[in-house]
Amino acid sequence: MPLRDTLARVDEDLAAGRVPAARQRLRGLVSSFPRDPALRRRLAEVYRLYGEPAQAGRWMYLEEDRDPAETAAFEARYRTPAERRAALGWTGADSLAPTDFAREQLAALPAASPEAVERSAAADAKGSLVALGCLVLAIAFLAIWVIGVIALFR
Repeated sequence: MPLRDTLARVDEDLAAGRVPAARQRLRGLVSSFPRDPALRRRLAEVYRLYGEPAQAGRWMYLEEDRDPAETAAFEARYRTPAERRAALGWTGADSLAPTDFAREQLAALPAASPEAVERSAAADAKGSLVALGCLVLAIAFLAIWVIGVIALFR
């Protein structure tokens, strides 16, 4: 779907109160067009509707008129410069940034080393396995409970 059509759908979603759908569409657009400041700004506006200052700060981080409280929330959530750089989802050279301010911000955020990226991926995988294990235990507990209730009333 062309950019213009997707943005029209975002507007329709917001007008109809479908904020999650609008957010998802905008996340897809920012992923496809990571260097478009207007898309990043729109995504930040949607996160403000959610009351998520860290995410709003994330998508406004390269803008000079960003909100200091949102920026602080973003920096608190993504503590290291490498984590911030990765969270921004910026692709391409820093020189492709649309403003001098954005280029300066990107220059201050070194890319994560391959080892750090690998450690982060391993931590994500470990967290997913832990969550899966908890889910399996919860389902097993629920199944045992249901069987016990059925046996009680037989």
